[in-house]
Amino acid sequence: MLENIKGYRLILASNSPRRKELLSGLDIEYEVKTLPDIEESYPETLQREEIPVYLAQMKAAAYRDLMRNDTLLITADTIVWLNDKVYGKPADEADARNILRSLSGNTHEVITGVCLTGKEKQTSFYSISKVKFAKLDEEEIDYYTSRYKPYDKAGAYGVQEWIGYIGVEYIEGSFYNVMGLPVRHLYQKLKEF
Repeated sequence: MLENIKGYRLILASNSPRRKELLSGLDIEYEVKTLPDIEESYPETLQREEIPVYLAQMKAAAYRDLMRNDTLLITADTIVWLNDKVYGKPADEADARNILRSLSGNTHEVITGVCLTGKEKQTSFYSISKVKFAKLDEEEIDYYTSRYKPYDKAGAYGVQEWIGYIGVEYIEGSFYNVMGLPVRHLYQKLKEF
């Protein structure tokens, strides 16, 4: 599969164990390479899907000097969007609890921006999934934030963890996008690259 990218050295620029697991599911060879301290700020004028696409492109730009002719770089960023507000990774446990209180009983959007970068070509896209959360009580929020590690996750939760089992009523769109990488969409873009 994906004969068109066989000549490329595929690099996933992410430390996310979920992204690694999902990309591995495509049965393609890749390596992981990450740079420290890549800036993850964005202009306040950006809205919704513009934010993760911008951040994925910024991450790709940080790797420009490391690119070779046969390099194909995958960068991605995921946000949670609710009531015209972006929820990224929580700063601490108190922030994680506040974010989960905001998501509780509401439908939010998980938006992942992905950037594919070659030496001469770059393409970006995004995927949106709607997630309906049940009403969570304080005990459930405390249980999750004290036993799991929501600090490296947009929206302070991992859908594949306990909170997803008890809190997610339904998802419209890609489940894998909610995990952090829209693999079907990525597969299509890799076929076209």
